[in-house]
Amino acid sequence: MSDDLYLVLGVTRNATDDEIKRAYRDLARRYHPDSNPDHPEAEERFKEISVAYETLRDPERRRRYDVFGQTGSGRGGGGAEAFGFGDIFDAFFGGDPFGARRGPNGPARGADAEVVVELSLPDAVFGVTHTIEASLPVTCSRCEGSGCEPGTHPSRCDVCGGTGEVRQVRRSILGQLVTAAPCAVCEGSGRRILTQCRDCRGDGRVRAHRSIDVEVPAGVDDGQRLRLAGRGPAAPRGGIPGDLYVTVRVAAHPDFERQGDDLLHVQQISSAQAVLGTRLLVAGLDGDHEVIVPPGTQAGHAFRVKHAGVPSLRGRGRGDLLVRLDVEVPTRLTDEEAELWRRLAELRGDEVSPPDKGVMSRLRSAFQ
Repeated sequence: MSDDLYLVLGVTRNATDDEIKRAYRDLARRYHPDSNPDHPEAEERFKEISVAYETLRDPERRRRYDVFGQTGSGRGGGGAEAFGFGDIFDAFFGGDPFGARRGPNGPARGADAEVVVELSLPDAVFGVTHTIEASLPVTCSRCEGSGCEPGTHPSRCDVCGGTGEVRQVRRSILGQLVTAAPCAVCEGSGRRILTQCRDCRGDGRVRAHRSIDVEVPAGVDDGQRLRLAGRGPAAPRGGIPGDLYVTVRVAAHPDFERQGDDLLHVQQISSAQAVLGTRLLVAGLDGDHEVIVPPGTQAGHAFRVKHAGVPSLRGRGRGDLLVRLDVEVPTRLTDEEAELWRRLAELRGDEVSPPDKGVMSRLRSAFQ
């Protein structure tokens, strides 16, 4: 694997998050193992791309990689993120290796939320814009998320001095040991709100009902989750909003059963149609399709209508429509129909049960 993760994705070191994401999607689509079943080296290339993206997509891991290289990017052994030089000083002294005091902690990130959407099979197959209603914390309109009453401003915390941390010095046999913990008074923000907003009481957010349009991609399946980055609950006092996860539930369809990217439809035909052949017009989700049934087709045989199934989420065309035949065996026959079947059995040499004349016929025969 290349030592330069930027080179792996084909982007510059000052690439934006969108540029990194776009490069990853293009490369992942090109080297995905499903797209290259006969090229084992594509799988290894796909793994390199995935590792590079997982490192560069996370701001903290990208910062460590830019400063310390692969050692500090979180790609160390044992599945744990590697400790960089600055991390060691953070762990023991609560600051950087040159003794500088750590600045105030940034605003907290909002929590994630999850909702469930119910879709019909056609909506899941072809995609749809679905509007969901959710009760979530939103930014307070009165204070615009600051938590302060309009006209006032937060003050520097007098307990931690605006650092967001409270440090303690303890003596040990090794000398002085400095530990740092988030300030309990300002909750690590370094600021205190002396005059709280009357609507949100200093939190910077209130609960409200929101209408959110969800772009459901074509080909989504039951149980899959969509991630809407930054569209979840608002964070306290102007922090970064959380993500909204949308779990998809697809209702059963009376005529079609989904099998991966294929759709299965069971079509019933008569015995005569199975024996002599016929032409069927099968209704699919996107129109009618002609199926030619040759003479002598057996029950359970499935015909494949190309590209009439579900679009692939990987962007590789559509699945097929499978039309499986169910041959109907007649159960109620007229005397004339029964006689024709018996004549046919006689011509073919098939042994069949004797005719059932019914109770009244047997009674009449007994008295003759």
